[in-house]
Amino acid sequence: MYHNPVLLKQSVDDLVTNPDGTYVDCTFGGGGHSKEILSRLSDKGKLFSFDQDLDALKNTIEDPRFTLINQNFRFLENSLLMYGVSQVDGILADLGVSSHQFDEAERGFSTRSNAPLDMRMNVMQSLDAKRVINDYDEEQLADIFYYYGELREARKLARDIVHHRKTKSIDTTEDLKKLFSYLPPNKVNKFYAQLFQAIRIEVNQELEVLKEMLVQAYNILKPEGRLVVISYHSLEDRLVKRFLKNGMFEGEPERDIYGNYKKAFELVKSKAIIPDDKEIEENSRARSAKMRTGIKV
Repeated sequence: MYHNPVLLKQSVDDLVTNPDGTYVDCTFGGGGHSKEILSRLSDKGKLFSFDQDLDALKNTIEDPRFTLINQNFRFLENSLLMYGVSQVDGILADLGVSSHQFDEAERGFSTRSNAPLDMRMNVMQSLDAKRVINDYDEEQLADIFYYYGELREARKLARDIVHHRKTKSIDTTEDLKKLFSYLPPNKVNKFYAQLFQAIRIEVNQELEVLKEMLVQAYNILKPEGRLVVISYHSLEDRLVKRFLKNGMFEGEPERDIYGNYKKAFELVKSKAIIPDDKEIEENSRARSAKMRTGIKV
C-alpha cells in the first residue's frame, strides 16, 4: 500500500456536489482520494491531481477524465490555467507526508531508520535536511525548532548542533539523534517527532506553500465551491481554520458599523472532523488528522 487515504468517504462526501463538475486533488500520493472522487463523477466530470513527488507518478490513473500534474500545489492556479481551467467546483488537500515517503528509509523522513538527512518531498530541489542542519546558523535553527517543532528547549538544541558540527558533519538521521542520546527514554519518541517535523517543514517550506495554495484555492473556486483540507498538526490546522473563517492568516478583517465582517467561507461543520476509533486502529497515521470544509461565499 503506497498510502492509505485518511477520512476517505467523509472528505469526498463533502467535496463532490456536482457530478459534472471539475475538481482538484492537491495531494495525489497513491491516488486513493482521486479514485474515490472519479467514482462520484459523470462522464462530463474532470479531475486534476497534483503531486511533486516523482514516485507518485507511478500511480497515475488511466481515465480520460483524469489529469496528473507533476507540480507542487503552490503552483495550483497557473498550472490549471495551462489546461484552460480558471474555475473549479471543489478542491481537496490531504496535507503532510505520505505513508510511502515515511516507509522509504532513504528519504530520511522517519525517525525509525538510519538514512541520509534528506526529507525533500521534491527530490529535484537543492535544499535538504543536511543543508539545514549543517549550514543554518544557531539563531535560524533555534527559530525552526521553536516555531515549527514547538520545542521549548530550541535554543539549547541549536547550540548543541552548532557545537558538534564544528568537528564533524551531521550527515544522517542517526548522527542527529545521537546528539540527544541524553534524553530520558519516556520523552524520546515525542521529541524526535517534533524535531523531525520542524526540519521537514523548513526543507519543504510547508507552511508558506500551504498559505499560497489556500489563497489560490479561494481565487479559483466557483461561488459555493468547496475546499476540503485534512491537516496533521496544529500549525497547519490553525492556518486552515483561520483562513476558512475570514480569508486571512493574521490580523483582523475589516468590520462594518455593525461589527460584522465579510466571510470567505461558510463552514460545513463548526468543529473539525476526526477519524473514528476503527480508522485509527486500521491506520495509525490517521490519529492526528483533522478535516475542515468550507463553502466559498
